[in-house]
Amino acid sequence: MENTWIKRNKWIFFVAPLAIVVFIWIGGEVVMHLWNWLLPMLFGWKQITFWQALGLLILCRILFGSLGGHGSDRSKSRGPKSERWEKMTPEEREKFRQDMRSRWCDPGAPSGETNETA
Repeated sequence: MENTWIKRNKWIFFVAPLAIVVFIWIGGEVVMHLWNWLLPMLFGWKQITFWQALGLLILCRILFGSLGGHGSDRSKSRGPKSERWEKMTPEEREKFRQDMRSRWCDPGAPSGETNETA
């Protein structure tokens, strides 16, 4: 007995691969046209082909991650830090802020702790 959902929706198995190919093609074209429109004029770089643009798109995907859809994962990674912050007293929060300001915002400001290693 064949699954009725598959029987009714066989067209999805033909349309989905075509949609994926069209999506990839449009992404490559967009990158190519944006590159060829902006970078040769601004920086004097050479124009690129469609395949180079597609390779650049894949390289950016590898280096910088996905194009979205994983927002819940990021919020989960901040959970322990957020919980720690919530458990701090107002005095501990102010001390933490002062320490961060002295370390990162104004390196010449006096601090209770030094950044130098002995």
